[in-house]
Amino acid sequence: MNPDGLDRPAIPARREARATQRPRGIEFFSGSPVHRVARALPPRATLTHICPMSADDTASLLYLGLLFLLVAGAYLVASRGRMGQVLTQAAIWVLIFLGAIAVFGLWPEIKSAVLPSQQAVVTPEGQSVTVPRAMNGHYYLTLQVNGAPVVFTVDTGATDMVLSRTDARAAGIDPESLPYLGLAGTANGQVRTARVTLDEVSLEGIVDDDVHAVVTDGDLESSLLGMSYLQRFSRIEIVNGELKLTR
Repeated sequence: MNPDGLDRPAIPARREARATQRPRGIEFFSGSPVHRVARALPPRATLTHICPMSADDTASLLYLGLLFLLVAGAYLVASRGRMGQVLTQAAIWVLIFLGAIAVFGLWPEIKSAVLPSQQAVVTPEGQSVTVPRAMNGHYYLTLQVNGAPVVFTVDTGATDMVLSRTDARAAGIDPESLPYLGLAGTANGQVRTARVTLDEVSLEGIVDDDVHAVVTDGDLESSLLGMSYLQRFSRIEIVNGELKLTR
């Protein structure tokens, strides 16, 4: 019989112990629960010890935070009359930053597309040089002219190998001293040309001596690799966007 006169079943001792037992992982301090994470974790779990910051670290962090707030506050106060423009400029700089990251990450693919690399391949048919088509639809080959690298635009419509004044000078030819007695038609009209003989022209190990070419007196964005040189190869073919020269 209970003190209040009502018959109630007695609570087993084990239930009473559970009812009075404090929840695992909780410690009472001044009447408030304070969670003890380390005790609540499974037995095999471990905690990483984090070293507290020193007084110098805390002071440095506070100094940098106050400096940032000072600079940002001064800029916002100076620009409070044109907040829309400030936000637009901030968005532009964010996009520029993200674009720079994207270009840096994709630079190998971009470089191979803008400046395709040529490769030398030895096949049963002979020695071949292949180069993929550039983004502008042209094919570019780098030849060693008298030991100097010169980038040519492959032009099957051109009769001769045509050197610009800049490339001729790089190959050891003085454009100012040449007699410009010939004429050639270009997209910009007719230009004067001077015939020269190149001591050595090399393409990926394929060497030719005493190669005839012309130097133009007009403006030329790129030297042209015409048929006078291309016909030295036994086969010229374009397959799957690649130019292949075989000798």
